Amino acid sequence: MDNQVKKKKSPLWAFLSPVLIALGLFFRFALRGYVYWGYLCFFLVALLLAQRFLPVLLWRVVLVLTCLGLVYFCIVEVPIVKNARTDPDPERPYLVVLGAAVYGERPSLTLVRRLEGALDYLDRYPDSVAIVSGGMGKGEAITEAKAMHDWLLQHGIPEERIIQEPRATSTQENLKYSFALIRERGDEPDGNVAVISSAYHLFRAKSMARLQGVEAAGVAAPWGYKMVMLNYFIREAFGVTHLWVFGW
Repeated sequence: MDNQVKKKKSPLWAFLSPVLIALGLFFRFALRGYVYWGYLCFFLVALLLAQRFLPVLLWRVVLVLTCLGLVYFCIVEVPIVKNARTDPDPERPYLVVLGAAVYGERPSLTLVRRLEGALDYLDRYPDSVAIVSGGMGKGEAITEAKAMHDWLLQHGIPEERIIQEPRATSTQENLKYSFALIRERGDEPDGNVAVISSAYHLFRAKSMARLQGVEAAGVAAPWGYKMVMLNYFIREAFGVTHLWVFGW
Protein backbone atom coordinates (compact mmCIF):
# COMPACT_ATOMS: atom_id res chain seq x y z
CA MET A 1 0.00 0.00 0.00
CA ASP A 2 2.80 2.45 0.93
CA ASN A 3 4.60 1.70 -2.33
CA GLN A 4 1.47 2.49 -4.33
CA VAL A 5 1.13 5.85 -2.57
CA LYS A 6 4.77 6.65 -3.31
CA LYS A 7 4.30 5.85 -6.99
CA LYS A 8 1.30 8.17 -7.28
CA LYS A 9 3.02 11.04 -5.49
CA SER A 10 5.27 13.11 -7.75
CA PRO A 11 8.77 13.68 -6.34
CA LEU A 12 9.71 17.25 -5.46
CA TRP A 13 12.47 17.48 -8.05
CA ALA A 14 10.06 16.54 -10.86
CA PHE A 15 7.76 19.42 -9.87
CA LEU A 16 10.42 22.06 -9.13
CA SER A 17 12.67 21.43 -12.13
CA PRO A 18 10.26 22.57 -14.88
CA VAL A 19 9.12 25.50 -12.73
CA LEU A 20 12.70 26.67 -12.23
CA ILE A 21 13.52 26.14 -15.90
CA ALA A 22 10.53 28.26 -16.91
CA LEU A 23 11.55 30.97 -14.46
CA GLY A 24 15.13 30.82 -15.68
CA LEU A 25 14.06 31.24 -19.29
CA PHE A 26 11.78 34.12 -18.32
CA PHE A 27 14.51 35.96 -16.40
CA ARG A 28 17.14 35.22 -19.06
CA PHE A 29 15.24 36.13 -22.22
CA ALA A 30 12.05 38.03 -21.36
CA LEU A 31 13.47 40.65 -19.01
CA ARG A 32 16.39 43.03 -19.24
CA GLY A 33 18.71 43.16 -16.23
CA TYR A 34 17.73 39.81 -14.69
CA VAL A 35 20.15 37.50 -16.49
CA TYR A 36 21.88 36.21 -13.37
CA TRP A 37 18.56 35.44 -11.69
CA GLY A 38 17.97 33.17 -14.69
CA TYR A 39 21.37 31.54 -14.28
CA LEU A 40 20.61 31.00 -10.59
CA CYS A 41 17.41 29.17 -11.51
CA PHE A 42 19.31 26.94 -13.95
CA PHE A 43 21.95 26.23 -11.30
CA LEU A 44 19.26 25.15 -8.83
CA VAL A 45 17.80 22.83 -11.47
CA ALA A 46 21.25 21.30 -11.99
CA LEU A 47 21.57 20.71 -8.24
CA LEU A 48 18.15 19.07 -8.08
CA LEU A 49 18.98 16.74 -10.95
CA ALA A 50 22.42 15.99 -9.54
CA GLN A 51 20.92 15.10 -6.18
CA ARG A 52 18.38 12.84 -7.87
CA PHE A 53 20.50 11.02 -10.43
CA LEU A 54 24.15 11.10 -9.37
CA PRO A 55 25.66 8.32 -7.22
CA VAL A 56 25.80 9.26 -3.54
CA LEU A 57 29.58 9.77 -3.47
CA LEU A 58 29.60 11.98 -6.55
CA TRP A 59 26.65 13.98 -5.21
CA ARG A 60 28.58 14.64 -2.01
CA VAL A 61 31.51 15.92 -4.05
CA VAL A 62 29.16 18.27 -5.94
CA LEU A 63 27.65 19.43 -2.66
CA VAL A 64 31.06 20.17 -1.13
CA LEU A 65 32.16 22.09 -4.22
CA THR A 66 28.91 24.06 -4.19
CA CYS A 67 29.41 24.99 -0.54
CA LEU A 68 32.99 26.08 -1.24
CA GLY A 69 31.74 28.17 -4.16
CA LEU A 70 29.17 29.87 -1.94
CA VAL A 71 31.83 30.64 0.66
CA TYR A 72 34.07 32.15 -2.03
CA PHE A 73 31.13 34.13 -3.43
CA CYS A 74 30.46 35.62 0.03
CA ILE A 75 34.14 36.52 0.44
CA VAL A 76 34.17 38.33 -2.92
CA GLU A 77 30.94 40.16 -2.17
CA VAL A 78 32.30 41.65 1.07
CA PRO A 79 34.51 44.33 -0.60
CA ILE A 80 31.93 44.85 -3.36
CA VAL A 81 29.20 45.66 -0.83
CA LYS A 82 31.57 47.60 1.43
CA ASN A 83 32.51 49.93 -1.43
CA ALA A 84 28.97 50.29 -2.81
CA ARG A 85 28.63 53.82 -1.45
CA THR A 86 30.07 57.28 -1.96
CA ASP A 87 33.36 57.83 -0.16
CA PRO A 88 33.56 60.50 2.55
CA ASP A 89 34.61 63.91 1.22
CA PRO A 90 34.64 62.90 -2.50
CA GLU A 91 35.31 66.39 -3.89
CA ARG A 92 37.97 66.28 -6.62
CA PRO A 93 38.85 68.54 -9.58
CA TYR A 94 37.84 65.80 -12.04
CA LEU A 95 34.86 63.45 -12.06
CA VAL A 96 35.15 60.48 -14.42
CA VAL A 97 31.69 59.26 -15.43
CA LEU A 98 31.89 55.63 -16.57
CA GLY A 99 29.78 54.81 -19.59
CA ALA A 100 26.99 52.26 -19.94
CA ALA A 101 24.69 51.13 -22.73
CA VAL A 102 23.04 53.59 -25.11
CA TYR A 103 20.00 52.50 -27.14
CA GLY A 104 20.33 54.35 -30.41
CA GLU A 105 20.88 57.83 -29.01
CA ARG A 106 19.00 57.24 -25.74
CA PRO A 107 20.95 56.52 -22.54
CA SER A 108 19.98 53.29 -20.81
CA LEU A 109 18.46 53.42 -17.33
CA THR A 110 21.83 52.43 -15.84
CA LEU A 111 23.53 55.30 -17.64
CA VAL A 112 20.80 57.75 -16.63
CA ARG A 113 21.33 56.78 -12.98
CA ARG A 114 25.06 57.51 -13.34
CA LEU A 115 24.30 60.83 -15.01
CA GLU A 116 21.88 61.77 -12.24
CA GLY A 117 24.65 61.10 -9.74
CA ALA A 118 27.09 63.13 -11.85
CA LEU A 119 24.62 66.01 -12.06
CA ASP A 120 24.22 66.06 -8.29
CA TYR A 121 28.01 65.93 -7.84
CA LEU A 122 28.66 68.78 -10.29
CA ASP A 123 25.98 70.92 -8.65
CA ARG A 124 27.48 70.22 -5.23
CA TYR A 125 31.07 70.88 -6.32
CA PRO A 126 30.95 73.71 -8.90
CA ASP A 127 34.72 73.72 -9.45
CA SER A 128 34.78 70.11 -10.67
CA VAL A 129 34.93 69.09 -14.32
CA ALA A 130 33.30 65.94 -15.68
CA ILE A 131 35.05 63.53 -18.05
CA VAL A 132 32.34 61.47 -19.72
CA SER A 133 33.94 58.28 -20.98
CA GLY A 134 32.62 55.67 -23.40
CA GLY A 135 32.92 54.67 -27.04
CA MET A 136 30.26 53.41 -29.44
CA GLY A 137 29.15 49.79 -29.11
CA LYS A 138 26.70 47.52 -30.87
CA GLY A 139 23.25 49.07 -31.21
CA GLU A 140 24.52 52.54 -30.38
CA ALA A 141 24.07 55.37 -32.90
CA ILE A 142 26.39 57.72 -31.03
CA THR A 143 29.20 57.27 -28.54
CA GLU A 144 28.33 56.88 -24.89
CA ALA A 145 30.44 59.98 -24.25
CA LYS A 146 28.30 62.00 -26.68
CA ALA A 147 25.07 60.72 -25.12
CA MET A 148 26.31 61.70 -21.65
CA HIS A 149 27.57 65.07 -22.89
CA ASP A 150 24.19 65.90 -24.42
CA TRP A 151 22.27 64.74 -21.32
CA LEU A 152 24.35 66.90 -18.99
CA LEU A 153 24.02 69.90 -21.31
CA GLN A 154 20.24 69.46 -21.35
CA HIS A 155 20.26 69.43 -17.54
CA GLY A 156 22.13 72.69 -17.17
CA ILE A 157 25.83 71.76 -17.00
CA PRO A 158 27.84 74.23 -19.15
CA GLU A 159 29.91 72.97 -22.06
CA GLU A 160 33.22 74.00 -20.48
CA ARG A 161 32.64 71.61 -17.56
CA ILE A 162 32.26 68.53 -19.78
CA ILE A 163 35.14 66.69 -21.47
CA GLN A 164 34.34 63.85 -23.84
CA GLU A 165 36.43 60.68 -23.98
CA PRO A 166 34.88 58.76 -26.92
CA ARG A 167 37.22 55.76 -27.40
CA ALA A 168 36.89 53.50 -24.36
CA THR A 169 35.22 50.11 -24.68
CA SER A 170 35.85 48.82 -21.16
CA THR A 171 36.25 50.12 -17.62
CA GLN A 172 40.00 49.74 -17.88
CA GLU A 173 40.02 51.92 -21.00
CA ASN A 174 37.56 54.40 -19.44
CA LEU A 175 40.12 55.06 -16.74
CA LYS A 176 43.24 54.85 -18.89
CA TYR A 177 42.02 57.31 -21.53
CA SER A 178 40.45 59.66 -18.97
CA PHE A 179 43.67 59.80 -16.97
CA ALA A 180 45.54 60.56 -20.20
CA LEU A 181 43.21 63.51 -20.88
CA ILE A 182 43.88 64.85 -17.40
CA ARG A 183 47.63 64.61 -17.96
CA GLU A 184 47.23 66.39 -21.32
CA ARG A 185 45.71 69.27 -19.37
CA GLY A 186 48.86 69.43 -17.24
CA ASP A 187 47.36 67.81 -14.15
CA GLU A 188 48.11 64.56 -12.34
CA PRO A 189 45.12 62.23 -11.87
CA ASP A 190 46.38 60.58 -8.67
CA GLY A 191 44.45 62.12 -5.80
CA ASN A 192 42.55 64.48 -8.13
CA VAL A 193 39.90 62.13 -9.54
CA ALA A 194 36.53 60.89 -8.39
CA VAL A 195 34.89 58.04 -10.32
CA ILE A 196 31.13 57.71 -10.54
CA SER A 197 29.54 54.40 -11.42
CA SER A 198 26.79 52.07 -10.29
CA ALA A 199 27.18 51.11 -6.63
CA TYR A 200 27.98 47.45 -7.37
CA HIS A 201 30.76 48.47 -9.77
CA LEU A 202 32.71 50.89 -7.58
CA PHE A 203 35.04 48.40 -5.92
CA ARG A 204 36.26 47.08 -9.27
CA ALA A 205 36.52 50.56 -10.79
CA LYS A 206 38.58 51.89 -7.87
CA SER A 207 40.75 48.75 -7.93
CA MET A 208 41.43 49.24 -11.65
CA ALA A 209 42.34 52.88 -11.03
CA ARG A 210 44.73 51.79 -8.28
CA LEU A 211 46.38 49.31 -10.66
CA GLN A 212 47.04 52.28 -12.95
CA GLY A 213 48.68 54.19 -10.12
CA VAL A 214 45.72 56.43 -9.32
CA GLU A 215 43.95 56.63 -5.98
CA ALA A 216 40.41 57.69 -6.86
CA ALA A 217 37.40 58.57 -4.75
CA GLY A 218 34.26 56.56 -5.43
CA VAL A 219 30.85 58.12 -6.05
CA ALA A 220 27.85 55.80 -6.09
CA ALA A 221 25.09 56.49 -8.59
CA PRO A 222 21.50 56.28 -7.32
CA TRP A 223 20.13 52.75 -7.09
CA GLY A 224 17.71 51.45 -9.68
CA TYR A 225 15.23 48.60 -9.20
CA LYS A 226 16.44 46.47 -6.30
CA MET A 227 16.03 43.13 -8.07
CA VAL A 228 18.02 44.43 -11.03
CA MET A 229 20.72 45.81 -8.73
CA LEU A 230 20.96 42.46 -6.93
CA ASN A 231 21.37 40.81 -10.34
CA TYR A 232 24.39 43.03 -10.99
CA PHE A 233 25.82 42.47 -7.53
CA ILE A 234 25.80 38.74 -8.38
CA ARG A 235 27.43 39.39 -11.74
CA GLU A 236 30.06 41.64 -10.20
CA ALA A 237 31.53 38.70 -8.25
CA PHE A 238 32.58 37.22 -11.60
CA GLY A 239 33.99 40.56 -12.76
CA VAL A 240 36.07 40.96 -9.59
CA THR A 241 37.31 37.36 -9.90
CA HIS A 242 38.43 38.11 -13.46
CA LEU A 243 40.23 41.23 -12.22
CA TRP A 244 42.01 39.29 -9.46
CA VAL A 245 43.08 36.52 -11.85
CA PHE A 246 43.99 38.53 -14.95
CA GLY A 247 44.59 42.02 -13.59
CA TRP A 248 42.00 43.74 -15.78
